[in-house]
Amino acid sequence: MANACFDAVHKIGMPEGRIPLSQTAIYLATSPKSNSAYKAIEGASATVRDKGDLSVPLHLRNAPTDLMKELGYAKDYKYAHDFQQNFVDQEFLPQEISGTRFYTPQDNPREKEIDKFLSRWGEKYSRRK
Repeated sequence: MANACFDAVHKIGMPEGRIPLSQTAIYLATSPKSNSAYKAIEGASATVRDKGDLSVPLHLRNAPTDLMKELGYAKDYKYAHDFQQNFVDQEFLPQEISGTRFYTPQDNPREKEIDKFLSRWGEKYSRRK
């Protein structure tokens, strides 16, 4: 939004540029606010600092060679888009942090929609109990 506004002001110049500037400022000032994305990336970063480099689960690893296939790379991988609602109950995190949830939707209208969507996939993904 801010980049589109910048581009518009750059193209049309002032004083007309004050109109998209005003509209953008109002839109951003009145839009729902949340720090859940910030908390999610901070939590993920803290986990990396605490746990270090963890191995990618074997089922998520590409297996371009016979040796990799023999070692179990890509074995039992389930492609989510082949399943109902594009969801598969499979762990994608390393074993040491299995089940960790980094994103928790907050109590605002948009994130309530996200939480409702995530709740279809179970408690691991939703703050609903």
